[in-house]
Amino acid sequence: MPRLSEVIAALDALWPAELAESWDAVGTVCGDPGAEVSRVLFAVDPVQDIVDEAVKLGAQLLVTHHPLYLRGTTTVAASTFKGRVVHDLIKNDVALHVAHTNADRADPGVSDALAGALDVRIVRPLVPDPDDAHGRRGLGRICELEHPLTLRELAARAAERLPATAQGIRVAGDPEQLIRTLAVSGGSGDSLFDDVRASGVDAFLTADLRHHPVSEARAQTPLALLDAAHWATEWPWCELAAAQLDQISDRHGWGLRVHVSKTVTDPWTAHAASNTHTTGAPH
Repeated sequence: MPRLSEVIAALDALWPAELAESWDAVGTVCGDPGAEVSRVLFAVDPVQDIVDEAVKLGAQLLVTHHPLYLRGTTTVAASTFKGRVVHDLIKNDVALHVAHTNADRADPGVSDALAGALDVRIVRPLVPDPDDAHGRRGLGRICELEHPLTLRELAARAAERLPATAQGIRVAGDPEQLIRTLAVSGGSGDSLFDDVRASGVDAFLTADLRHHPVSEARAQTPLALLDAAHWATEWPWCELAAAQLDQISDRHGWGLRVHVSKTVTDPWTAHAASNTHTTGAPH
């Protein structure tokens, strides 16, 4: 069995820490570099349910997309929910490693996995990494559909192929608009509107879209928008990342057992649809 340090070195090669944004907190949060690893669990969020799942599974390493501590802290007391996560990880000999914006910008990365889930062809990064001579790394992806779909049909495809959440897929635009090109970005994407408009795509699928940026984007261009749940747009990366580690394990003869959590950690739990028989504000 490999040591934790060997597995982490392999993960760092996939998602180098130097690709992360300056504000981000990536890398190993806890774990003994000399400990042996036989089972690994991938998930989006390092929350208690996922830690409990890792412990029950007998994993020695939990890899998450979202950081546990994005900002500094002065305590890991078990009386706090994040402190309890740290205590349970250490008590059960489970290491925690985070690949966040470094996985967003990697090749392949989070948006590649999202495009793959939607079955669209990747053309190039939305925001290319200037340090990548091959032009494959960067934030988001510009994609082409094999056949044009209406916005309604594209939203239905996204709802079918992304993990189910209470939110589903929200749409801004004419449902009958034909979509041939699409930008995608896993996670919160409304900071990328300028890049999306400059790319000339017909539609943009991302998460966490807010009222004012969407209103302004729709006023400036006929760009169609699809807003999925944050967790749902990033979960496909877990499957991609697990497959990458599986390949590394096979190459080195490690025999790792690699798992992807199917626990839904999207915080929204229910959705009440508006009255479909009327539109607009009450009279």
